[in-house]
Amino acid sequence: MRALLAILLASITGCALGNIGGGDEESSGGGAAALCGDKPSPGPQTIRRLTRFEYQNTIGALLGFGGELAKDFAAEEIAYGFDNNADALNVSPVLAEQYLEAAESLAKRADLGKLLPCDPLTLGEDACARQFIERFGARAYRRPLDGSEQARLRAVFEAARDQDGFAAGARAVIEVILQSPQLLYRIEEGKELSVTGVELASRLSFFLWGSPPDEVLLAAAREGRLKTAEDVATHATRMLDDARTRKMVSRFHAQWLGLDGLATVSKTKEAYPEFNDDVRRSMAEETRLFLDAVFWKEGKLEALFTTPWTFVDSKLARFYGVSVPPSSGFVKVLFPAERRVGLLTQGSILTIYAKANQTSPVARGKFVREKLLCHELQPPPMNVVLAEPETAPGKTTRERFAEHTSNPTCAGCHRYIDGIGFGFERYDGVGRFRTHEGALPVDASGSLTDTLDVDGPFDGAIELGHKLATSEQVRSCVVTQWFRFAYGRKETSGDQCTLNKLRARFAASGYDMRTLLVALTQTDAFLYRSTTP
Repeated sequence: MRALLAILLASITGCALGNIGGGDEESSGGGAAALCGDKPSPGPQTIRRLTRFEYQNTIGALLGFGGELAKDFAAEEIAYGFDNNADALNVSPVLAEQYLEAAESLAKRADLGKLLPCDPLTLGEDACARQFIERFGARAYRRPLDGSEQARLRAVFEAARDQDGFAAGARAVIEVILQSPQLLYRIEEGKELSVTGVELASRLSFFLWGSPPDEVLLAAAREGRLKTAEDVATHATRMLDDARTRKMVSRFHAQWLGLDGLATVSKTKEAYPEFNDDVRRSMAEETRLFLDAVFWKEGKLEALFTTPWTFVDSKLARFYGVSVPPSSGFVKVLFPAERRVGLLTQGSILTIYAKANQTSPVARGKFVREKLLCHELQPPPMNVVLAEPETAPGKTTRERFAEHTSNPTCAGCHRYIDGIGFGFERYDGVGRFRTHEGALPVDASGSLTDTLDVDGPFDGAIELGHKLATSEQVRSCVVTQWFRFAYGRKETSGDQCTLNKLRARFAASGYDMRTLLVALTQTDAFLYRSTTP
């Protein structure tokens, strides 16, 4: 059966993606006036393969089960901070085999009683198969199937049915569809600058939900109510209230801030005997709850850096050395103002960006530079040994790292990094507040250099957070990071108009992060497409 389906699959997909058929819907062109000049400037666009997360949600929406298989797929390559960069979403031989095996397994387990729209005994096998192919195929391809696609899938059905009966034919169709490029890729076939309604529906749903469009979106597309920028904004606003959007925002935060690294970060028992997997899990949940509350309740970007409260459970409270909450779960707590305020003092961030047995001004400073200021640092020279100074009795971290700025080979980069990183020294390598490093007092004075608007000294991570909260460079960087995540690619010079408009709308909203999500659906890059490589 596998050999037969492989031949049939090849006949369906053609030799290249350009041979894949599309729907017959009239292109809408986005229906919006160009943001800059007379002609829209959507920037370069690449056909995007579904990520493991998107595949998982797609399979779940189609079959009602089976998405868990994606967790064993080959991991996506991280490019420019995110796992959904189209240029990095290649299909290796290993991944191709995993798609094939998953399709086989899912087709065997599929509940035909729920998937079939008809009874083959009542309607007739051929007629029922046509209905099934048309409806299941449209859900899988996220658009209506054209005549040639339906004919080729009917050939798949008939070949398997003639061998093993109607159910085998239906399962063969499912197996072929689940490994077809029409499902695995987000293929758009409109003309230059044209995006059809069903394509806009997919753009919206995969951006905000990481999953295929719901029936409300598809109905709007079919009825011509998803053409204009206003139509798109209306649906985007509706979709913000869905739990799936919250999950996608959490994915953005995890990848932007590198939070997934907490699960694998290593600490020595000699240096941090109290740090364990329970504390690790509590830190992760603290930051998830904090970011969720700041984004959806506070809304404004500056709250990310200046919010004086967080969430702890009893394990984390004891680890931080604060009063244990009476509840068995997580509760909202207000720390002393000089100890913890905002994102930069979250235990997860401080733990991830530190070494196994000590803090790391380099890792912490680099985090601020690259993630919050969008400063792309050059890699170190090939002849440089990438090892941080070992701990030494009688010396503070600042003293041990002095060579970075005194050595000309190192100083070129570390003058950008270490001055920021030293400002985190009031927190040890697992995020606990401290005033002394051993017997020596901590000096947490730091400095920002070569920024657009926040150069100068600061004392400690809390003061750094307040500086960043009002920085135009940080605000611009957040827009850039969302651009990369939402559009699955790095920005180019051709995207300057889109970025400028996003920044202007973000500013007009008072830097409301929820408004930015809707604004991302109103750009040339979202409403139009380019066929230029």
